[in-house]
Amino acid sequence: MRKAVLLALALALGGCATHRPPRDLPPEKPRDFHPQIEILQRYDADHDGAVTRAEMEAGLRADFAAADTNHDGRLDADETSAVNEQRWGEGASTTSTLVDWNQDGFVDFHEFAGTARSLFSELDRDGDGKVTPKEMGVRPDKKDKPDEPEKN
Repeated sequence: MRKAVLLALALALGGCATHRPPRDLPPEKPRDFHPQIEILQRYDADHDGAVTRAEMEAGLRADFAAADTNHDGRLDADETSAVNEQRWGEGASTTSTLVDWNQDGFVDFHEFAGTARSLFSELDRDGDGKVTPKEMGVRPDKKDKPDEPEKN
């Protein structure tokens, strides 16, 4: 039974990977923002355009403390809902919904920080503990916009 379920899942996922858009559609225009970098840029405490792991962790701890209104070190369903509502209200481009991944009834700090930490690790390509504008794909003259492709 388990093999059948795994085979069905593999076939379903394989079918998703082979879908291609019609060729007659115009190419997508470059966007003026990268939602994922906005998640990290909010933690650039010294406003130098780069985000260090220490800046991110300090910002995450401050955000978590503000969300933990009853100060018990974890977010209950009401606190989690309030954070999610706030995030959705700020704008869909940076919304990362909090989820109680271990299903213990609360969102702990590690669940709260997971998205930002994961993104930081992905973007910190040289492993120096700092995500630079270059690693975020942001031009030095436009710290909030990604590099645009060169035109031939």
